[in-house]
Amino acid sequence: MATAFSSDGEAALRRELGPVAAAPRGDLDGFYEMGRAAAFVRGGGFRKVALQFPDELLADAAAVAARMEEATGAEMYVLGDTTYGSCCVDEVAAEHARAEAVLHYGPACLSPCGKFPVLHIFGKQPMDIGRCAEAFRELYPDRQSHVVVLSDVIYAHAMGELEQQLCPEYPNIVFSRVLCGDPPGPAPPGEVRQFGRQFPVEALGGLQDCAVFYVGAEGLALTSFMLTWNCCPFSSFDPVTGCGRRETLNVNRALMRRLYLVERARDARVVGILVGTLGVVGYLAVLQHLRELLRQAGKRSYTLAVGKPNPAKLANFLEVDIFVLVACAQNSLLDSSEFYRPVVTPYELELACNPAREWTGNYFTDFRDLLPGACAHVELPPAVPAAQAIPDISLITGEMRAAHLCDPPGTQLPPSTALACRDQTRALVEISPAASFLESRSWQGLEQQLGQTPVSKAVQGRRGIAIAYEDEGREQP
Repeated sequence: MATAFSSDGEAALRRELGPVAAAPRGDLDGFYEMGRAAAFVRGGGFRKVALQFPDELLADAAAVAARMEEATGAEMYVLGDTTYGSCCVDEVAAEHARAEAVLHYGPACLSPCGKFPVLHIFGKQPMDIGRCAEAFRELYPDRQSHVVVLSDVIYAHAMGELEQQLCPEYPNIVFSRVLCGDPPGPAPPGEVRQFGRQFPVEALGGLQDCAVFYVGAEGLALTSFMLTWNCCPFSSFDPVTGCGRRETLNVNRALMRRLYLVERARDARVVGILVGTLGVVGYLAVLQHLRELLRQAGKRSYTLAVGKPNPAKLANFLEVDIFVLVACAQNSLLDSSEFYRPVVTPYELELACNPAREWTGNYFTDFRDLLPGACAHVELPPAVPAAQAIPDISLITGEMRAAHLCDPPGTQLPPSTALACRDQTRALVEISPAASFLESRSWQGLEQQLGQTPVSKAVQGRRGIAIAYEDEGREQP
């Protein structure tokens, strides 16, 4: 376990990018839809455009940027190392480049963004449509089966042809459509809009009566679909292997694991709110919502921006009992089995801290569903004094705990308004309980020691990377 919480970074530095998802070298124009991308740039009159690539497509970034500059006359900036997940639009990096728009390449969670015009280009990954149709027929021999077909976005280009092959044989089949951005107004009755997909289910008797056929590899997207629509039996077809199968992932077992984390969140006294996105619309609102939820539940909270979370990073915060990750719907379900402390989703934290919210069997991975006015929002009940709280027993520790909202306002200092005298000059300074707590830690990081370090001339330093300098092993002058 010790190596999980400290790493010299050798694996990341020596990792080679494989050509698993790279575009065919002779078909860059078709794979990256150069014509559609150029029309988007010219139509918007953009002069600076950010091109965001995932790691597996970076090999083509220079060639794509050069062709786009030649076709549009605009400046192209390649965004490689994304701040958070590569499926989200990296608005922070785009702002650093002062871009006016973003072309997002590769897999995408399709979370709406609020700062930039965005064009998603998924990349037309090859797929054997005939083999996919054959696998579907093997999995659903009954031609009257009610089936909803979903796909990974990188195979969305092939769904039209697959629909033409299967619809004449299966009258009760429905294909989803990719939905980039939030359409105005709520979804009409009988239509599902979620995870950047939309499809009608009214004619099929409702989603609860349907099976789901997913085209794509096993991953976070499929897991999120299965937990959210856990009443539906799932099957899948992997275009890379050409194999279809009934999904044997035990959804109930996965839900039991998530509900165990809810119980851990109920026991937690200190919660770390991990900022996992700066681009998805509504992330600031949900951060404030979680802070208020934790405050009224009598728990201490800290907001942490650590980029992409990993065990080594989060192990630095030993005083935190549990973390809650605010990220897009696809990246919220972080497997924290190797972490020193568990990581939960905003919905799971609500189950733990909001007495008015009850487990109904529905699961929500999109944090926007929890905000006021959304489909799954539940108001907090009125606060009660601690003396009147109803205690309960922890299912993990067996200890008694008070499941209550905090005492009414007036018993605690409101945040950001606590003032005290700094010195005898009567200068005022804000008291931050969080900062005071962190100052009491035995390890606080590097000390600046301003004015105490003697000034010296610059000298030639080492060359190479930290794990293998060129002069490694030789005595330094």
